[in-house]
Amino acid sequence: MVIKVFLASSSGSTAIKKKQQDVVGFLEALKIDYTQLDIASNEDNRMWMRENVPGEKKPTNGIPLPPQIFNEEMYCGDYETFFDAKEDNTVYEFLGLTPPPGSKEAQQAENAQKLHNGSGTEEHLDDETTKKEIAEAEQNGDAHTAELEEDDPGEKAETDAQEENTEGEEPAEEDEESRKVAEEEEQEEGEEDREEEEPGSEED
Repeated sequence: MVIKVFLASSSGSTAIKKKQQDVVGFLEALKIDYTQLDIASNEDNRMWMRENVPGEKKPTNGIPLPPQIFNEEMYCGDYETFFDAKEDNTVYEFLGLTPPPGSKEAQQAENAQKLHNGSGTEEHLDDETTKKEIAEAEQNGDAHTAELEEDDPGEKAETDAQEENTEGEEPAEEDEESRKVAEEEEQEEGEEDREEEEPGSEED
């Protein structure tokens, strides 16, 4: 694709000359390939430019003034739209070209894409994850614990089984201790009874 810049080499207008120099100088600074087409010395260039500038872009008298910029047959714009694109760092988009890696325009496009992707992800999380966390928090009182339990159901089942076993073992230990204490008390009482009975038998 070739960028075509229609110029008037012999224009008597200082303003037009300045605009033409501004466009050409900026294209050269960006190292964008372009072709200058003089409408002052070439009638075919002048006719082609006038015919291919869209009607809504032509001035009231119907004669568009240079510089006019095209990408092959596609109309890009005049100096005013070029200047706006330059101010917004969107010259490559204005010219219908892909911005080179590392250029401001490429970085802007990359950042815009990241923002677009990021906002889409956030919306998705808002719709699904947040609702899920709120529901779990209401049911279990602790959304974080619920998430961990969901991650590993087997671990949850194992933990539950251990808790049940522990609960079942504690009462058994208590019963055994109680039984031992009771037996010891009975033995002590039996010994005391025997000690009391022995002196009595000696008196008889």
